[in-house]
Amino acid sequence: MKVKVFWAFVASAILVTCYTLYPHELAKEHGADKYIYVSPAGDDRNPGTKSQPLRTLQQASREATAGATVLVRSGVYHEGLHVKHSGTAAKPITFKNYKNEKVVISGKNQKEPEEETALIHVMDKEYITIQGFTIEDLSTSVADATVMGIYVSGTGSHIKIKGNHVRRIETKVEDGNAHGIAVYGTGEMKDIQISDNTIEKLKLGFSESLVLNGDIDGFIIANNIVRQNDNIGIDLIGHEGTAAQNDYVRNGIVEHNIVYNNSSYGNPSYGDDYSAGGIYVDGGSDITIRKNKVHHNDIGIEATSEHKGKYAKKIRITGNEVYDNAFTGISIGGYDDRRGGTMNSTISHNTIYHNDTKGLDGGQLLFQQDTKKNRIEHNILTASDSRLFLVNDSGLNRGNRLTQNVYHKEEGKAGIWIWEGKEFRNFTAYQNSTGHDVDSEYRTLH
Repeated sequence: MKVKVFWAFVASAILVTCYTLYPHELAKEHGADKYIYVSPAGDDRNPGTKSQPLRTLQQASREATAGATVLVRSGVYHEGLHVKHSGTAAKPITFKNYKNEKVVISGKNQKEPEEETALIHVMDKEYITIQGFTIEDLSTSVADATVMGIYVSGTGSHIKIKGNHVRRIETKVEDGNAHGIAVYGTGEMKDIQISDNTIEKLKLGFSESLVLNGDIDGFIIANNIVRQNDNIGIDLIGHEGTAAQNDYVRNGIVEHNIVYNNSSYGNPSYGDDYSAGGIYVDGGSDITIRKNKVHHNDIGIEATSEHKGKYAKKIRITGNEVYDNAFTGISIGGYDDRRGGTMNSTISHNTIYHNDTKGLDGGQLLFQQDTKKNRIEHNILTASDSRLFLVNDSGLNRGNRLTQNVYHKEEGKAGIWIWEGKEFRNFTAYQNSTGHDVDSEYRTLH
């Protein structure tokens, strides 16, 4: 009996020693959660432990099967990360920086992209988290090459992009495209979460800083900072032919983001146009945009469709602070009669002030082509030097209702309301002529 006890003790000691030295390998063998370490000082022949880390992100990706957490040590990694495996609900896969260390994934010394290229790419995967990286310095001079910081594509679900810093992703040609974070659902995608990221200093060409496009059902974009980019800040797109079915982004929330200093002015693709929205719904549906701070863009928040006969539908723009944007504060409807429009949407409880800073006649609230059955209610509006509160130069507006809004009356400054091309400099005349805002107020604010 004593012999058996002795050998049992020896076996236990060996097991403990092995686990101490090679926890990654034992975890892999027994199917438990795995911790894989990566360091610039590592070696891909190592077991991936803290004391013997791997060298490259790609080797870590090969080894990171369901249940793995890849912990990346500080340093600059001149390589891309292409996620190789999916996680599961019980065993997701996470790639993150170790204990808030600064991890830079850089495109600076990479060969110039000649095709679609991302520093981090997640394709046809589920239950993946990308967290805590600085992703920077990828550029191209090739018009057909789209460069991206983080790219999620194909089909998939339960993807989290959290706490990353994406900067200096650039196209250097007039007809080029670049994105900071792009999610393209060419097939069915669900449960996309993009939160706590900073996206800045991008040169985007015709594209957007943070974009969701195609068959995406269910998403949250929250607590991000999107700033100092030369085109649209956040874009939610439908009807571009990205997906064969259900080709529109839907059932999502955009909340608590700070979006500022995004302008297409000076972008070689746009010249002198002020056309970049801070937050833009282009053909999306069932989306809530709430409690965001959106300022010093070209357009604050816009909801429409760029495709004739298509609409941004059931968009709820509520509780946002929208100010100091160059063209207008909030816009609905297509920018010309070859575009789609906006229907069954609500703009409510927003504070909208001092937009139209460039005197471009967009006012605080802009109705463009083809708006139907939208409600504008409980907003507070303060005009800029243009004095325009409301601008509607189109006759293609049906069934819209404006009610219980407050227009800020300032001493010695007249307000202007334009409805279906007719200008009013008297609030009562505007109410009586249009039938809108009959229970709204034009008064001083304290």
